[in-house]
Amino acid sequence: MTHETLREAAGVLSVTEAERLAEIMQALASPVRLRILSVLRARPSTVTELSEELGSGQTTVSNHLRLLRHPSLVVGSRDGRHVHYALFDEHVAELLDEAVGHLSHLASESKRG
Repeated sequence: MTHETLREAAGVLSVTEAERLAEIMQALASPVRLRILSVLRARPSTVTELSEELGSGQTTVSNHLRLLRHPSLVVGSRDGRHVHYALFDEHVAELLDEAVGHLSHLASESKRG
């Protein structure tokens, strides 16, 4: 099913679609992984660069990247001894942007209420 078909359908998810979406949501259900995605939203990075930026160990970052690779949220490209990680595609950036937008909306709603 194409992206456009899924968007048009926007009704009840099939079992397969729900399972696939649950895999993606589980991969997103970690503050560390969300921070990794936010760095990669700004620029491709190596494990070392991500580790320094986030203040996490390289093993920890590598494990989180593995969990983000499986549901196709990030992709790595080898450059000699280094692997540069980036968001899989623009849909991942849009998903992250929507989530941050929702968070901002919730914050503004709580100030009013």
